[in-house]
Amino acid sequence: MDASGGPGGARVVGLPATGLAARVRSGELSAVAVVRAHLAHLADVEPRIGAFRVVRAEAALAEAAAVDAHPDRASLPLAGVPVAVKDNVAVAGETATDGGAVTGARPAAADHPVVARLRAAGAVVVGITRMPELGLWPTTDGPGTVTRNPWDTALSPGGSSGGSAAAVAAGVVPLAQGNDGLGSLRLPAAACGVVTLKPGRGVLPAGVGADDWSGMVANGVLATTVADVALGTAVLAGEVPAPPADPGRPLRIAVSRRSPLPGVRPDGPARDAVERTARLLRDAGHVVVERDPVVPPGAALGGLARWFAGAEDDAAALGVDRSALLPRSRTHARLGRLARRAGLVRPATAERFRERTAAFFADSDLDVLLSPITNGPPLPARPWHERGFLVNVGAASRWAAWAPAWNLAGVPAAVVPAGTRAEGSPLAVQLVGPPGSETRLLWLAGELERRQPWRRHAPVFDPARGGAGAGAPSPAPA
Repeated sequence: MDASGGPGGARVVGLPATGLAARVRSGELSAVAVVRAHLAHLADVEPRIGAFRVVRAEAALAEAAAVDAHPDRASLPLAGVPVAVKDNVAVAGETATDGGAVTGARPAAADHPVVARLRAAGAVVVGITRMPELGLWPTTDGPGTVTRNPWDTALSPGGSSGGSAAAVAAGVVPLAQGNDGLGSLRLPAAACGVVTLKPGRGVLPAGVGADDWSGMVANGVLATTVADVALGTAVLAGEVPAPPADPGRPLRIAVSRRSPLPGVRPDGPARDAVERTARLLRDAGHVVVERDPVVPPGAALGGLARWFAGAEDDAAALGVDRSALLPRSRTHARLGRLARRAGLVRPATAERFRERTAAFFADSDLDVLLSPITNGPPLPARPWHERGFLVNVGAASRWAAWAPAWNLAGVPAAVVPAGTRAEGSPLAVQLVGPPGSETRLLWLAGELERRQPWRRHAPVFDPARGGAGAGAPSPAPA
């Protein structure tokens, strides 16, 4: 079956969520036709990317029929839009395994609030996406499974929301839910050439694991357009969707290439992506200045301690036998117990750094910080879970150094595509703002999209080119 549905064989796979929902609301397309077409595309590409742990084909079609019969279908913001949900939030009737750690989990009795809001808006959950065990790592793999990047199946889609990002980049869904504790939305977005926003603390319902890694985890969405991210974020926030408001003035934007981790620098293409974006913003009339935020050693240690403690706390909350964890996660949890006993997880550490971050923007009258998001191309797609703890931590720290600080500070941060590398993998940049600046970041991301549009899907999986047709690369065995 091709990626079509509705009157006249109108092509639906590859359309953004905003366009799909508008056509379903108007009756031009049925939700059943939209979901059926996306399920067919999923069946075509999934063997090559391994993005899903569960595909809800029958349940999704039944839910789509309910959307078609909904008396208020014309008012549903996400009417008939296929979405994917990460494997660490509850979907009623499905199990959440947290990437394999919770092997004896029972089906959830009720939806997590973010899933309930997606469904109330008319979205249809087509599947549950893969993630690394306990969401700890910037690659997505586990025993017998290696999730792969649609841009190049030899590369990882990042983590921990890697399955969600891969599904969006491959055109399987226009919108996917994920969450971000140290970059777990932003790193997959960068690796897969899609858009995301990590909202600030408390903007969206969290409720991930024991305590959101001591307050660092935020839920969010991944999509191929800024408008879709804005729509999905508004729905998850329980707000009436509206385009991000124009600030009505030039923004004052700081550029920083310095990594919070000593010895880590962006490679040439990552640095060039920041420079090109800065020039684009200057040409748009914004004021661009050089400023480096400072991440004190105490803040860096505080974030690290929460990352370690999150493994132990989540395993305890989920009733996981620590001896059943994969070796790298077992070591992580053991260090988390030590961090808790040593009193290294202190609320005051996060609050001080949040105040310092707010002062960085206020003291120089800054609106946004522009920085790299990774120091190089995506990590290789391989069974990282079979390698040692230090190897995994080293890879995570080097590749992901620009992401974690903003989780500790609890401020919003967005990632937008910024071209491709010579070998074809995506480039991206990060936009960070002070508390409460989500709308400003979305507006600026939208301006970048208008001035320098990006390819919305990985080339070989691009539905506009006929989907993942003959000649698409097959992933190597795990």
